[in-house]
Amino acid sequence: MNVEQARFNMIEQQIRPWDVLDAGVLSLLATLKREEFVPAAYRALAFVDAEVPLPEGQCMLAPKVEARLLQEAQVLRHERVLEVGTGSGFMAALLAHRAQSVISLELRPALVQLAQDNLRRAAISNASVRQADGAAGLAAEAPFDVIVLSGSVEVLPQALLDQLRVNGGRLIGIVGTEPVMRAVRVTRLGETSFQTVELFDTVAGRLQGFEAPTRFTF
Repeated sequence: MNVEQARFNMIEQQIRPWDVLDAGVLSLLATLKREEFVPAAYRALAFVDAEVPLPEGQCMLAPKVEARLLQEAQVLRHERVLEVGTGSGFMAALLAHRAQSVISLELRPALVQLAQDNLRRAAISNASVRQADGAAGLAAEAPFDVIVLSGSVEVLPQALLDQLRVNGGRLIGIVGTEPVMRAVRVTRLGETSFQTVELFDTVAGRLQGFEAPTRFTF
């Protein structure tokens, strides 16, 4: 496989047509080596328009979804970011290149280790991975300028929204239930006021800890 040609094709044929036009995001995707965050057994899938399998039944988001979420987060260099659902660490790496610091929360020990190893190999020092329940966020270190959910939830937890910085903090996530899910950006305007913008339709795996409660039918 010609890796650089495959990377170019991914950007030009998948990502740019999905309205990812931010020059900084496109440049980052051209230089950060996505294939090095993919398990060796699936490296040939690093640039395909699909989710890539990870240990313990998890998946990396499709490249165009990662790129669009990154663009819509509008992360600035002075901002602190909280990510929920580390996976392979690739989104944490993307965010780290645009933010002051990134803390990523992951429940599964195998993925914590995988992501830590990947970030270390990529020489990214301003992103850390912690084994923790992302649904609860990280109140002790809030507020955060940006919170990114790298997977889907049925409903956005108020606990996470309350950890956004007042007057401009924003959460990016994929909300809903298959087959209808939608990426949204929620901006905190005041102590109790939030503005939600619907961004695009997509489908993504459910984040652990955010599973829907059991529903009984009679």
